[in-house]
Amino acid sequence: MPIADFNGNTFVAFTDISGFKELMKNDATALEAIKYFYQTGFNVLRDTDNVEGFFVSDCGILFSRNGDNQTKLLSILDAVKKINKRMIEKNYMLTTSISFGSFDYQGKIEFQGIEKNAIYGGAYVQSFLDNETGKPKIQPGQCRLVKQNLPDINIENITLLVERGNDRQHLYYYWHLENPEEIQNFENNYRDSYSLKYAGMINALKS
Repeated sequence: MPIADFNGNTFVAFTDISGFKELMKNDATALEAIKYFYQTGFNVLRDTDNVEGFFVSDCGILFSRNGDNQTKLLSILDAVKKINKRMIEKNYMLTTSISFGSFDYQGKIEFQGIEKNAIYGGAYVQSFLDNETGKPKIQPGQCRLVKQNLPDINIENITLLVERGNDRQHLYYYWHLENPEEIQNFENNYRDSYSLKYAGMINALKS
């Protein structure tokens, strides 16, 4: 079903497959990842109220359409959580940046031999740039909300959306956890995994 035109302020998520350049070294592996990503996105958005989006290459753009800002944020977080959980089951990790602001989606414009979807707006650009070049660099599996331009919403009620470390520019959404008491233990394990990765590299170099 085509996406209806949209123009207004809302939450927009930009999500992509972590390590996709590495996957592209094997055409079959890359194609399998993209097909599963697209099918996952389609299934989740079909079954999730109030969130629409589309997927291009290894990226997805999602936005909330209706309701107050609190409802829009909760809706898009729910969609992101479901997509991430289904992707991790197949060992694919995503990075996701979410921003609030103006967003303008215009339906498909068609000319002979040319098809494109026009998307504009501060929220999309901010989400894309944060995912690509934001500081600190977003890590595989992470989902974060850019604090700049956030509307007046009750963040305290979203217990798994919190600041992380010394980063005051974002709120991180721990989509894979059930309660905030698990966050510190997860962060310790996540840091340990990076230490093990570099320890393996050092051992390879020494040998």
